[in-house]
Amino acid sequence: MTGDPRPTPPATMPEDVARAAAAEEAARAEHPAPPWIDAVVRRSVWTAVRVLLLVTLAIWIAFQMRHLLGILVFALFIALAMIPGVTYLHRRYKMRRGAAVGLIYLAGLLLAVFMIAVLIPAIAQFADAVRENLPGWTTSLSTWSQDVLGIPIDTTGTDAALTDLSSLLAGWADNLLGFVTSGIGLVFDLFTVATFAFYIAAQWPQIMHALMRRMPPARQRTFAWIADTSIEQTGGYFYSRLLLMGVCGGLGFVVMLLVGLPLVYAIPLALFMGFVSEFIPFIGTYIGAALPIVIILAVQGLVPALVMLGWVLVYQQAENYWLSPRFSSQTMELNGAVAFGGALAGGAIAGPLGAFMALPIAALITAIIKNSGHTYELVEIDADSAAAPEPSGASSPDEAPVD
Repeated sequence: MTGDPRPTPPATMPEDVARAAAAEEAARAEHPAPPWIDAVVRRSVWTAVRVLLLVTLAIWIAFQMRHLLGILVFALFIALAMIPGVTYLHRRYKMRRGAAVGLIYLAGLLLAVFMIAVLIPAIAQFADAVRENLPGWTTSLSTWSQDVLGIPIDTTGTDAALTDLSSLLAGWADNLLGFVTSGIGLVFDLFTVATFAFYIAAQWPQIMHALMRRMPPARQRTFAWIADTSIEQTGGYFYSRLLLMGVCGGLGFVVMLLVGLPLVYAIPLALFMGFVSEFIPFIGTYIGAALPIVIILAVQGLVPALVMLGWVLVYQQAENYWLSPRFSSQTMELNGAVAFGGALAGGAIAGPLGAFMALPIAALITAIIKNSGHTYELVEIDADSAAAPEPSGASSPDEAPVD
C-alpha cells in the first residue's frame, strides 16, 4: 500500500492573527450594536420592496389602461379649454355650468357637421382636380418661365411631389370620411371624451374645492389664484388663435374668390391657410400662404397670384400690429422658441393631433410658471452687457408679455 491513511492535521492559525480576532470579538461583546439598527434596516428593506412592487404594479396597470388614460388626458385638455368659456357664460348670462357646457358642445357639433358635410368632400375634389390638371399647370409654368425669365424650369420633381400630395389628400379625405361614418370605436371614444370633459368642466369648482381642502388656508389662496389665472390666459390664447384662424381663413377665402379661383379650390385652401398660419409657429405663415399662391399661379396666372401675395403681406402686418393685440388682450403670448419646440415635441409624441394640442399645453405650463414663484427686481446692468434691457419703447422678440 502507498500513502498514509491518517488525515492531515489542520494548519494552525498564526498567533498574531488569532490575537487580533480575539480582540475584535471582545470589543464587539463589550459594545454590541443597538437592536434598533436591525429594526431600521429591516423596515427600510421591506419599505423599498413594497415601493418597488407598488411602482411595478402601477406601471403594469397604466400600460394595460393606456388607451383609457389617453382618453382622460384628452378629455382634461378639452375641459380646460372650455372652462374659461363656461365660466364667462355662467357669470355673464347666469347660465348653469352644465347648460353652458352643452351650448359649447352644440357649437362644436355644428362645426363638426360642417367639416364632414362640406370641407372633407371639398378636399377630396381638390385633390382630384390637382391630379387632373397638374400636367397642364407645370407646362404653363415652364413656358411662362422660359418666355419671361428666359430660364426653363424643370418641373419633374414638382410633378412627382404634387402628385404624391394630391394622392395623400384624396386618401386622407376618403379614409377620414369612412372612419367618421363607420367607426364604432371612434364614436365610443368621442362619447367617453365628451362625458369626462363635461363633468370636469361643469364641476370644476367642486374639483378645485376638493383639492384645496388638502392645503393650508394660505396655500389655498395661492393655488386658486395660480389655477384661475393660468387657465384664463391659456383659454384666451386658444380662443384668440381660433378667432384669428377664422379671420385669416375667411378673408383669404374671399380674396381667392375675387381673383377667380374656383370654389372647389378656395374652400380647402382657405381652411389650410387659416389653420397653418395661426397654429404652426414661425414657418406656418409662409407654408399657409405658399400653397394657395402656387395654386392660384397655376390656375389663374401671374397677376392673380401677385394679388394674393400682396393681400397676404398686408394682412400679416395688420394681424401683427392690430388684430393680434386686440384678440390677445388679457391673454398671454407664447415665446416663439417655446411654441416651436412644443409643436415639434407634440408632433413627435402624438402626430398632428399632438402638435395641435402642444401649443395650448405649452401655454398652460408657461402660464403656471409665470404666475407662480417669487420674482425679484433686476439689478443695475452695464449698458454694454448682452443682458442689458432694451431701450425705452423697444420690445424684445424673445419677451412673452401678458398684454
